[in-house]
Amino acid sequence: MLGVFSGAIVSPPDELVAAGCRTPSPKVTADALVRRFLETNSSAVSMQIGDHVQFAYSHHNESALQPRSFAVKDEIFCLFEGVLDNLGSLKQQYGLAKSANEVILVIEAYKALRDRAPYPPNHVVGHLIGSFAFIVFDKSTSTLFVASDQFGKVPLYWGITADGYVAFADNAELLKGACGKSLASFPQGCFFSTAVGELRSYENPKNKITAVPANEEEIWGATFKVEGPAVLAATE
Repeated sequence: MLGVFSGAIVSPPDELVAAGCRTPSPKVTADALVRRFLETNSSAVSMQIGDHVQFAYSHHNESALQPRSFAVKDEIFCLFEGVLDNLGSLKQQYGLAKSANEVILVIEAYKALRDRAPYPPNHVVGHLIGSFAFIVFDKSTSTLFVASDQFGKVPLYWGITADGYVAFADNAELLKGACGKSLASFPQGCFFSTAVGELRSYENPKNKITAVPANEEEIWGATFKVEGPAVLAATE
């Protein structure tokens, strides 16, 4: 899965900008990145959302244990990869039909966050149990929300393209060719929200997240780490 967002939606993280400046390397534009995704993934689907966002996904080389899905509801677009172990109880909690899948559940959880503001953002993902990574874009408010499970079971990466777009994908090699060293693994147990304006741990939302510059030989430009002792956040 792939999501690319212009500077009108999200400002490129300073840590990734700095990583790219330390070790200049070849990059391509967001449009070229999307084309590359479509060319290398059979039966891939892409969509332009307004003037500043593109989504793309494919079931090519999909794991049966980590399926990919896409849905849009009330102008909320979501790409989801993985499986929720507690999907059944969450469907009851949100009053969803038995046929609802993970991507629909995430959209409803995000809507609960948006419509009950101020509502702790970590509550959107804090009660999700399983293997997952997802990208949500709310067109009505131009809000981006991205998260990864607490153990990083579903890989997720982010980087900056040649024209300053922030890209998220489950394929490191795809982003490496587009983002150079302005690239990092999205930290497990964390979420990024443009409504909050920063990257946060949803298990330990008060703990600071720092970016450690990577070694020259590493594929990454930086590694994000949650500081401080682990204190599980209340999600009830």
